[in-house]
Amino acid sequence: MEKPDISILSDEFLLEVKGMKHQNLALELLKKLLNDEIKTRSKTNLVKSKKLLEMLEGAIKRYQNNLLTTAEIIQELINIAKEIKEADKEGERLGLTKDEVAFYNALEVNDSAVMVLGDDQLKEIAREITDKVRANATIDWTIRESARARLMVIVKRTLTKWGYPPDKQAKAIETVLKQAELMADFFTKD
Repeated sequence: MEKPDISILSDEFLLEVKGMKHQNLALELLKKLLNDEIKTRSKTNLVKSKKLLEMLEGAIKRYQNNLLTTAEIIQELINIAKEIKEADKEGERLGLTKDEVAFYNALEVNDSAVMVLGDDQLKEIAREITDKVRANATIDWTIRESARARLMVIVKRTLTKWGYPPDKQAKAIETVLKQAELMADFFTKD
């Protein structure tokens, strides 16, 4: 899959938008661009895109409730744009592929898992789950219950094997399966 063109969120562009004479136009432009960027990412990384969307919606809600000035909301949106750029670099920083990062994010939602297992072990689990999901994704697996059940067993066994905290396993399996559904089409085209 091609990496989306994020040059529109370059520092130069963001500075240009911030300096626009008509602040309300700058605000609408940034809002639309960020929404589109987040929507693009929602096709590959469920957890990260949800977090970014919550940040965007929260900032807009604070602006609509007159808790932020136009200049402050524009700065908030620029900060969200920088957060999106940082999220795109996460794979490099962690040494994971884009697919592995998506599963890593799904597993890392559980704070106790991060504390118990640590970063390195979560990376290994993400790699293993990515490989197993890729190997077991069939063209109609999102429809067929038996294929979904098999994948759920595979994910559960992998998490148990690595000592993922059992109290949070059900939520992790659910999040990982939703992430896998997003990637199903991509994996079956390989």
